[in-house]
Amino acid sequence: MPGPDSLLHPAQCLHSCFNHPQNYSLLRTAPRSACLTQTARSAKAWGCNSRQRCRVGTVRASADLWSPDKHLHLPDVHAAAAPAVVSPGSGYEDHKPRTPPPDLPSLLLDSRITYLGMPLVPAVTELIIAELLYLQYKDRTKPIFLYINSTGTSRADGETVGFETEGTAIYDTMQYVTNEVHTVGVGVAIGQSCMLLSAGTKGKRFMLPHATAMLQQPRVPPTGQRQAVEIQIKWREVLAQKQAMLKILSQTTGHSPEKLDKDMQRPLYMQPRDAIEYGVIDGVVRNETSIIDAVMSPEQWDKEAGLVAKPAPAQ
Repeated sequence: MPGPDSLLHPAQCLHSCFNHPQNYSLLRTAPRSACLTQTARSAKAWGCNSRQRCRVGTVRASADLWSPDKHLHLPDVHAAAAPAVVSPGSGYEDHKPRTPPPDLPSLLLDSRITYLGMPLVPAVTELIIAELLYLQYKDRTKPIFLYINSTGTSRADGETVGFETEGTAIYDTMQYVTNEVHTVGVGVAIGQSCMLLSAGTKGKRFMLPHATAMLQQPRVPPTGQRQAVEIQIKWREVLAQKQAMLKILSQTTGHSPEKLDKDMQRPLYMQPRDAIEYGVIDGVVRNETSIIDAVMSPEQWDKEAGLVAKPAPAQ
């Protein structure tokens, strides 16, 4: 019979089983009687009664499970943690704007700036007219700033893309609104666009230092396969549009229609100084030139927005 030296003390046996994961796993899978038998042999060899309270636990001869004392250190065995659940609407989504941010033309419109940067086609004319009417509806006393960088009713290569009435429609709207319209030429202003540049409020017509203005006669769009009488009708319509353009330019520049007609027989290019002498604009934009209203102070912005500052609490 083996002596006590060859057997573990019951406390050591149980301590070995429960403090080593591999032994503990074997303990869970081995038959219950096998573990209790091994513990009972160790207890008998060390002189422990099967019903005697041991230092770390109680071993019964019956098939009941061994119950450890409160001082026994057991390994931490945790069940598989449930996956984290993110509640809907939390995190970054809460800080995203509910509506798309405004585009750049909308931000310019909020500053009462209308930008004409394309040839005069129906879609562009519709937008410019709508913006002018909206700015008048918003405030009838503040000026409107019209920035122009357009080749008129034709493209840069000279191909006609719009009717001459596109330019006269914007001009009539500029005369209809009660606000002052300050015009600024940036880039180029050709044909009908040059007419719009000169149609701004007198004294409020400007060009950038390297901008260009050019006057030319209205162009006849491609006629295609038409009869001679249809071509004659179209020619009379283009002539009427030319006379209307000459009349408008005569009012804005101060020159006679005859002089304008003679100067426009060929393209008339003008740099800013030439445009000032010809009466198309009134000045050149410099760093010190004020072409827009002075920037309001924070208090003025709050007042315009209807915000009232609360008085500071008394200390």
